[in-house]
Amino acid sequence: QVQLVESGGGLVQAGGSLRLSCAASRSIFRISDVGWYRQAPGKQRELVAAITRGGTTNYADSLKGRFTISKDSAENTLYLQMNSLKPEDTAVYYCNARFTLLAKVVDVWGQGTQVTVSS
Repeated sequence: QVQLVESGGGLVQAGGSLRLSCAASRSIFRISDVGWYRQAPGKQRELVAAITRGGTTNYADSLKGRFTISKDSAENTLYLQMNSLKPEDTAVYYCNARFTLLAKVVDVWGQGTQVTVSS
Protein backbone atom coordinates (compact mmCIF):
# COMPACT_ATOMS: atom_id res chain seq x y z
CA GLN A 1 0.00 0.00 0.00
CA VAL A 2 1.36 3.38 -0.99
CA GLN A 3 1.06 6.37 1.31
CA LEU A 4 1.60 10.04 0.61
CA VAL A 5 2.41 12.44 3.43
CA GLU A 6 2.28 16.19 2.93
CA SER A 7 4.13 18.75 5.04
CA GLY A 8 5.08 22.40 4.97
CA GLY A 9 1.72 24.05 5.40
CA GLY A 10 1.07 26.76 7.93
CA LEU A 11 0.10 30.36 8.50
CA VAL A 12 1.73 33.03 6.38
CA GLN A 13 1.06 36.68 5.65
CA ALA A 14 -0.05 37.82 2.23
CA GLY A 15 2.94 38.19 -0.06
CA GLY A 16 4.85 35.47 1.74
CA SER A 17 6.03 32.07 0.54
CA LEU A 18 5.67 28.46 1.54
CA ARG A 19 7.12 25.24 0.21
CA LEU A 20 5.01 22.13 0.46
CA SER A 21 6.48 18.64 0.34
CA CYS A 22 4.87 15.30 -0.35
CA ALA A 23 6.76 12.15 0.54
CA ALA A 24 5.78 8.78 -0.89
CA SER A 25 6.26 5.55 1.05
CA ARG A 26 7.33 3.76 -2.12
CA SER A 27 9.13 4.65 -5.32
CA ILE A 28 6.11 5.49 -7.40
CA PHE A 29 6.86 8.95 -8.72
CA ARG A 30 8.80 7.54 -11.66
CA ILE A 31 5.71 5.71 -12.87
CA SER A 32 3.07 8.22 -11.83
CA ASP A 33 1.41 11.38 -12.92
CA VAL A 34 1.58 13.49 -9.77
CA GLY A 35 0.04 16.72 -8.69
CA TRP A 36 -1.15 19.13 -6.07
CA TYR A 37 -4.80 19.95 -5.51
CA ARG A 38 -6.47 22.26 -3.04
CA GLN A 39 -9.86 22.62 -1.44
CA ALA A 40 -11.09 25.77 0.22
CA PRO A 41 -14.05 25.74 2.62
CA GLY A 42 -17.31 25.36 0.75
CA LYS A 43 -15.57 24.82 -2.58
CA GLN A 44 -14.72 21.86 -4.73
CA ARG A 45 -11.25 20.40 -4.86
CA GLU A 46 -9.30 21.94 -7.73
CA LEU A 47 -6.06 21.26 -9.54
CA VAL A 48 -3.16 23.48 -8.57
CA ALA A 49 -0.32 21.94 -10.57
CA ALA A 50 0.71 18.58 -11.98
CA ILE A 51 3.65 16.77 -13.54
CA THR A 52 3.24 13.84 -15.90
CA ARG A 53 5.54 10.82 -15.87
CA GLY A 54 7.32 12.39 -18.79
CA GLY A 55 7.95 15.61 -16.91
CA THR A 56 5.37 17.86 -18.53
CA THR A 57 4.02 20.41 -16.08
CA ASN A 58 0.54 21.86 -15.98
CA TYR A 59 -0.75 24.71 -13.82
CA ALA A 60 -4.08 26.26 -13.04
CA ASP A 61 -4.20 29.42 -15.14
CA SER A 62 -4.70 31.67 -12.15
CA LEU A 63 -1.57 30.35 -10.44
CA LYS A 64 0.94 30.47 -13.26
CA GLY A 65 3.97 32.51 -12.32
CA ARG A 66 3.41 32.22 -8.57
CA PHE A 67 3.49 28.47 -7.95
CA THR A 68 6.11 25.97 -9.11
CA ILE A 69 5.79 22.21 -8.98
CA SER A 70 8.80 19.91 -8.97
CA LYS A 71 9.68 16.38 -8.03
CA ASP A 72 12.68 14.40 -6.92
CA SER A 73 11.99 10.88 -8.07
CA ALA A 74 15.12 9.54 -6.41
CA GLU A 75 13.88 10.85 -3.07
CA ASN A 76 10.23 10.02 -3.79
CA THR A 77 9.26 13.59 -2.98
CA LEU A 78 7.00 16.09 -4.68
CA TYR A 79 7.26 19.81 -3.99
CA LEU A 80 5.13 22.90 -4.46
CA GLN A 81 6.83 26.26 -4.13
CA MET A 82 4.24 28.96 -3.50
CA ASN A 83 5.24 32.61 -3.77
CA SER A 84 3.34 35.88 -3.48
CA LEU A 85 0.63 34.14 -1.54
CA LYS A 86 -2.82 35.69 -1.36
CA PRO A 87 -5.65 35.19 1.13
CA GLU A 88 -7.60 33.37 -1.59
CA ASP A 89 -4.86 30.71 -1.62
CA THR A 90 -6.08 29.60 1.79
CA ALA A 91 -7.08 25.95 1.52
CA VAL A 92 -6.14 22.41 2.38
CA TYR A 93 -3.54 21.26 -0.12
CA TYR A 94 -3.46 17.63 -1.18
CA CYS A 95 -0.84 15.57 -2.96
CA ASN A 96 -1.98 13.04 -5.56
CA ALA A 97 -0.30 10.25 -7.47
CA ARG A 98 -1.97 8.32 -10.27
CA PHE A 99 -0.45 5.23 -11.85
CA THR A 100 -1.46 2.04 -13.56
CA LEU A 101 -1.02 -1.28 -11.80
CA LEU A 102 -2.08 -4.55 -13.38
CA ALA A 103 -4.12 -2.64 -15.96
CA LYS A 104 -5.99 -0.69 -13.29
CA VAL A 105 -5.66 3.00 -12.56
CA VAL A 106 -4.69 3.67 -8.96
CA ASP A 107 -5.29 7.06 -7.34
CA VAL A 108 -3.46 7.80 -4.11
CA TRP A 109 -4.13 10.90 -1.97
CA GLY A 110 -2.33 12.36 0.97
CA GLN A 111 -4.14 13.54 4.09
CA GLY A 112 -3.69 17.19 3.22
CA THR A 113 -1.87 20.11 4.75
CA GLN A 114 -3.53 23.39 5.72
CA VAL A 115 -2.30 26.63 4.20
CA THR A 116 -3.68 29.84 5.67
CA VAL A 117 -2.79 33.22 4.22
CA SER A 118 -3.64 36.23 6.33
CA SER A 119 -4.30 39.67 4.86
